[in-house]
Amino acid sequence: FYSIKVPDGPLTSRLQHIQPGDEIILRPKPVGTLVLDALLPGKRVWFLATGTGIAPFASLMRDPETYEKFEDVVMMHTCRTVEELEYGRQLVENLRNDPLIGELVGDKLKYYPTTTREEFHHSGRITDNLSSGKVFEDLGIPPMDREHDRAMVCGSLAFNKDVMAVLESFGLREGANSEPREYVVEKAFVGDGI
Repeated sequence: FYSIKVPDGPLTSRLQHIQPGDEIILRPKPVGTLVLDALLPGKRVWFLATGTGIAPFASLMRDPETYEKFEDVVMMHTCRTVEELEYGRQLVENLRNDPLIGELVGDKLKYYPTTTREEFHHSGRITDNLSSGKVFEDLGIPPMDREHDRAMVCGSLAFNKDVMAVLESFGLREGANSEPREYVVEKAFVGDGI
């Protein structure tokens, strides 16, 4: 399995020591806010993640409903190093080659990985790439706006707060399962990481 090791991270500091046969206890009821029903209809959905925050987007990127609801699916994933991006790269590659969903994914899925501490063809924080317009220019899509764009955010508490400010600068408003809007933020499990 893949795991990004966050020093003293509440999950990864334990997860990295897991061995075959170890017991994993799961909650009987899933929790979280990253569900498509929490977003208003739109043209494009952005999945914005740092490090292990990509995990909830793995299932959303595999869900045919995502590609039926949105014309474009943009996965922005930022890690410190190129090596930490490998899970996301393989995930996207496998989706595009998947016999069941690959055709549906097609060109709709746009993957935009960046690093913050190593040289890479895309670098910098998600907030900087959004605020500067670099990601829009690189992908050939217009800047975010309330009419067309939806977003889901998963990362550290500091990252989530910073991204929320950027999304709001584009006119997007935070929603919830009970009140869908333009973006949602995962709050079930956040720490003070990256």
